[in-house]
Amino acid sequence: MINVNEFNGLPTHILLIHLVVIAVPLAAVITVVSVLWPAARRRLGVTTPIVALLALVCVPITTHAGTWLQARVFHGFSNPLIVRHAQLGDQLLPWTAGLFLLAALVWGLPVLAARSGSAPALGSVGVRIAVGVLAVAVAVVATVQVYRIGDSGAKAAWSSNFCAQPYVGDTCPTT
Repeated sequence: MINVNEFNGLPTHILLIHLVVIAVPLAAVITVVSVLWPAARRRLGVTTPIVALLALVCVPITTHAGTWLQARVFHGFSNPLIVRHAQLGDQLLPWTAGLFLLAALVWGLPVLAARSGSAPALGSVGVRIAVGVLAVAVAVVATVQVYRIGDSGAKAAWSSNFCAQPYVGDTCPTT
């Protein structure tokens, strides 16, 4: 049986986080660029919602792999740093779902408005502004959340595993 939680002896969470760290901010940036620069939106086309969908798909896969890893780390469910990291990780999914929805709207509303003569409200300035403001807000929050999750994960992984001075034998020298 294939273990999807390990790859080449490493927990897949350690590998998958790189996809999330790249895909979520990238989706956020190209969504905001598409909101603010119509020519870029036209040029990026369907790429923007596709990247946001990739980010959305990566998040639950990564959090599942993280839960698997948490159960295999000594005191993983009682270490407050690991618990905080897991709590923050669980909060990312709604933001990436919102980012995907708004990226699809930023791309799709102008396309639908151009194709449909019977739905002029879709292309109205008010709707575009509302979607744009929401898209920028959700993009900022999703990106900040990725930073917070990464920072808490780094603290959980390294807080008691790092020696300020090079090891001498088996001991960490004190300064």
